[in-house]
Amino acid sequence: MAETWTVRKVLTWTTGHFEKKDVDAPRLTAELLLGHVLGCSRVRLYVDLDRPLTAEELATYRGLIGRRVQGEPTQYLVGEKHFYNRAFVVDERVLIPRPETELLVDEVLQHLPPKGPSRVLDLCTGSGCIALSIAAERPYASVWAVDVSPDALDVARLNAERLGVGARVTLREGDLFRGLPEDARFDVIVSNPPYVASGELPGLQREVQREPRLALDGGADGLDLVRRLVAEAPRWLKPGGHLAMEIGENQGPATLALLRNASFDDARIVRDLERHDRFAWGRAPGAASQEPESA
Repeated sequence: MAETWTVRKVLTWTTGHFEKKDVDAPRLTAELLLGHVLGCSRVRLYVDLDRPLTAEELATYRGLIGRRVQGEPTQYLVGEKHFYNRAFVVDERVLIPRPETELLVDEVLQHLPPKGPSRVLDLCTGSGCIALSIAAERPYASVWAVDVSPDALDVARLNAERLGVGARVTLREGDLFRGLPEDARFDVIVSNPPYVASGELPGLQREVQREPRLALDGGADGLDLVRRLVAEAPRWLKPGGHLAMEIGENQGPATLALLRNASFDDARIVRDLERHDRFAWGRAPGAASQEPESA
């Protein structure tokens, strides 16, 4: 008689297997993969702990277990990642959104009026998580999103359609500011550029190494794109407009110097929740920006 594999039994076995294979968050990973296979939430799994899996479901789940043990990120296996309370499609074409990047969105939103027009440019948009979150939170904003990768833009376009903000988000293929209209000016330019030093890439977690190198490799010191952003952004910012970037935890002093040398006002480095340098801010010279009232 064939062995019966219930939700409870499958989760218990998989958690132990992932622990032996040094998979991060073994129980959570087991739940996410099984919920994906069964098309249900993690909460539903615990309601149906004694539900037996069909042979087809079990075969599909075993396949995902094998791929996860080989280092394929859970987010790619389930095809999505939640960011700023929304589900974004992700796959091997784009960087997986990180929780700390939500803080960058928080900061940008503080500089945009809740009920007035504004223009935002997101460079190196990838999945579109930053641009589309801003568009969803600020319905009066016009948001542009640029990436050099046409594959990444396909994912961002899919996410824009799923979130219902496609009409207010302009997607452009280009290398940073290349391809923008000559007269384009923005209240905020935001970017999560590649900022990992090339020499550090081989030492990254195997899961991170599955992500697009184009979205990770920031050159010899990780600052190749950051330098270009700081140097070129003033040309595209309105007077008093803001530049906001995510950076590596050891890049704060160098980035702050770049901003000051480029004559940005109010240049500062913001730390993440773990007290690491994570974001760089600067205001373009000109009229002082008016901070919007809280929503």
